[in-house]
Amino acid sequence: MKLNDLLLREQSRANTDTVIGIVMARPEVFEELWHILLLNEDPLSRRAAWAADYCAEKNPGFIRDKIEELSAMVTRFSSDGLKRHSLRMLSRSPLPEENLGILADACFKWLQSPVESVAVKMYSMVILHRISDNIPEISRELYDLIEIQMSNPTPGFRNIGKKLMKKLVAKL
Repeated sequence: MKLNDLLLREQSRANTDTVIGIVMARPEVFEELWHILLLNEDPLSRRAAWAADYCAEKNPGFIRDKIEELSAMVTRFSSDGLKRHSLRMLSRSPLPEENLGILADACFKWLQSPVESVAVKMYSMVILHRISDNIPEISRELYDLIEIQMSNPTPGFRNIGKKLMKKLVAKL
C-alpha cells in the first residue's frame, strides 16, 4: 500500500502508529513522509505531520537536516494540525539562526491570535522563549503577551505560561 493511501485511510492513533512503525522499520520512508508533509494539502499533510512528529521524537536524526526548511515553511501552513506538529518538532530542535526572525514573527502572530488553538499558542510561546536566548530584545514583549493571555487560560497554557514568565523575569 502506498503511504498516501495509508495516511488517507483514516485519522486515528492506530493508523498513525502503523505509519510510524513502517518508518521506524524502514527509515528511508521518512523522506516520502516528509515530502507529503510539505505539500501542505489537508488532510494528507496534516496526517503526515502527525506521524513525522512522533517519528522525529523517537529519532531526532530524521529531521536534523530539515529544521531550516520546516522553520521557513511553517508560516505557510494553514491547517491547525500541521502548524501544531511542525511547531512541536521545532520546539525540540535546534533553531536555525537564518529563520529566527520569520519564526518569531509567526509565533508572535499566533500567540496573540484569538482564533489559533491553545496548542499552537503554547508551542509558539516555547519557541519564542528559545528565540529570546538569541534575541533578548523580545523578552519583554513575550512576557507582556503571555501575561495578557493569562487572563483566561486553559490549565496547560497557564502551566507553561507561568514557567516561561519566571524564566523571562531573569532576562528583563
